[in-house]
Amino acid sequence: MNNKSISLRLIIMNFLEYAVWGAYLTSMGSFLAGAGMGSKIGLFFATQGFVSIFMPALMGIVADKWIPAQKVLSLCHGLAGIFMLGAGLYATTSGSAIAFGPFYTLYLLSVAFFMPTIAIANSVAYNALEVSAKDPVKDFPPIRVFGTVGFICSMLFVNFVKDANGIQFQHSSYQFIVSGILSLVLCGYALTMPNCPCKPSSAEKQSFMEASGLSAFKLFKEKKFAIFFIFSMLLGASLQITNGYANTFISSFAGQPGYENAWGANNANALISLSQISETLCILLIPFAMKKLGIKGVMLTAMFAWVLRFGFFGLGNPGSGVWLFVLSCIVYGVAFDFFNISGSLYVNENTDTSIRSSAQGLFMIMTNGLGASIGTLAAGKVVNALVYIPQAAGEAGNWAAAWYIFAGYALVVAVLFALLFKNPQKAEA
Repeated sequence: MNNKSISLRLIIMNFLEYAVWGAYLTSMGSFLAGAGMGSKIGLFFATQGFVSIFMPALMGIVADKWIPAQKVLSLCHGLAGIFMLGAGLYATTSGSAIAFGPFYTLYLLSVAFFMPTIAIANSVAYNALEVSAKDPVKDFPPIRVFGTVGFICSMLFVNFVKDANGIQFQHSSYQFIVSGILSLVLCGYALTMPNCPCKPSSAEKQSFMEASGLSAFKLFKEKKFAIFFIFSMLLGASLQITNGYANTFISSFAGQPGYENAWGANNANALISLSQISETLCILLIPFAMKKLGIKGVMLTAMFAWVLRFGFFGLGNPGSGVWLFVLSCIVYGVAFDFFNISGSLYVNENTDTSIRSSAQGLFMIMTNGLGASIGTLAAGKVVNALVYIPQAAGEAGNWAAAWYIFAGYALVVAVLFALLFKNPQKAEA
């Protein structure tokens, strides 16, 4: 297999994978607020966590045991694309009469099949690199950068393109249509990826855990993995908070005196895209960081970056304080990459090949599943109490207080992790 060819093919796959998500992830909250569902933003983002509790592990088992991972990736994107396209078309044709039930159901079904694709796409990429005699730790991060590029391109597209009524896609239901179309494109493209052989069951009698693929949960028997996964869950609680509320928060300044014409207040997605630009650069630092700091140092760096991410949002504004928003976006690259990608690589390097897809699914359960669902539901209660409930009573919402609460949470998690987790690399030295 030509090494240049496989790198290019994986670049395209990662570009499309994250372009699907970027079309709506950071702007969905703005649409929901405009559609009268602002108080349910937390629920919509927590839904991604709910389905990640079981769907990534389930699809990972299927990929490990019965259907090649590239075909599972295609199937999941096909279904996710159909349902997301349906959600977008329903909302577009319903206009102001959009009902929560039908829209949420279509959205739920879409993300149920999309969320497993993140871990499965990683498995497909790792397999392709390994059969091409490449080192995933060294060669995957530069490829994964283009996933973030895809995310940025989608964000900018929905920020600057407007519908027939002159409304930016970031505030309209067209963002979901864009996502659905991209998902269907990847449905077809995934079938061109190198085959990922399943690990057939041996002729020997197997336990239920081995036959079902649930043996990945045995990793909790090892103290280092147990602590790693628990803190992955705690840190995962921070992952979707800014995705859910940053666009709505920044856009809210457009209705405040003195900020009506501020560029950032009217182009929230474009401003937030600086976060993903930072992400593309920080991905390239991962091999160096993993080698020099070990998994503990890398995750601690990510945790303190989350403290700054939230704190800068609380302090800033799109006018004279826009530089604080920019700083928040810069540290996001470290906060996201040093946790998500380094954690995935750590799991890949320290688990047996027979359970790797399942182990990646388990990592997704703890981060984008339990962590994200608990975190976004809790964040929703905080924002509702400090922002939406006061606004409903005719008072001013206190966004800054909400961001400071989130920063305090991230700080507590970082301190506990520093005290409880021992760096495996240093322990083995």
